[in-house]
Amino acid sequence: MNADDYCRDIEAHLCRRNQGHLVRIVGPAFDTVRRWAEMGIPLKVAFQGIDRYVERATAKGPRRRPVRIEFCEADVLDAFDAWRRAVGVRDSADRAFDDGVTDDTSTTAKRAPSTHLDRVIARLTALRSGSSTFSQWDAAVDRAVRRLDGLRAPARRARGADRDRLIAELAAIDAEVTDAARQTLKGETAAEMAREADLELEPFRERMEPSAFAAAHKRCADRLLRERLGLPAIAVE
Repeated sequence: MNADDYCRDIEAHLCRRNQGHLVRIVGPAFDTVRRWAEMGIPLKVAFQGIDRYVERATAKGPRRRPVRIEFCEADVLDAFDAWRRAVGVRDSADRAFDDGVTDDTSTTAKRAPSTHLDRVIARLTALRSGSSTFSQWDAAVDRAVRRLDGLRAPARRARGADRDRLIAELAAIDAEVTDAARQTLKGETAAEMAREADLELEPFRERMEPSAFAAAHKRCADRLLRERLGLPAIAVE
């Protein structure tokens, strides 16, 4: 997608979020959005950043003026940072992909709080279908919930090596639930997510080794899978 098409799609999304009020993206605003395109920020990720800003602004009360795209840039870049971490792209000049290892120095990884487990358990429980068609999915969710419930008490006092083991256990549970979700959504849905992953990663394809691209593609497809099912992130970074 060229910069002009990218800009038009951003403009259309901003118009929708401004309740139909059209704010043209021209001049410095166009330069900002063109820079997003050059950085390889996927449209869906840019939309997420715009939505985040609009929702925050709306929460403060009725808006007298439409949102301008310049106001959204910090949230768009934050959303892009989250996307890069999810698929394993480094913040470097060549934006080369790593081998799928995430930064384990984040605040979440250091704390691994029991409140995180409470939220994950609640969301997983809500995802149970109750349908015989998805009995294997429900069974996988049940197993994950039982294992997570058993980790809540240790999570409150986990430090050092115990914290590392807890994080490894959460990662293993996350992988198992993601694999079960992948098996549940077979066929055309899986192919659709693979195609969408191709589009998101296309700006970076030529800068990656084949093995790195394959790893990034899997992570990107898994991220799209989570979005499709509303699946919470069980692992912590």
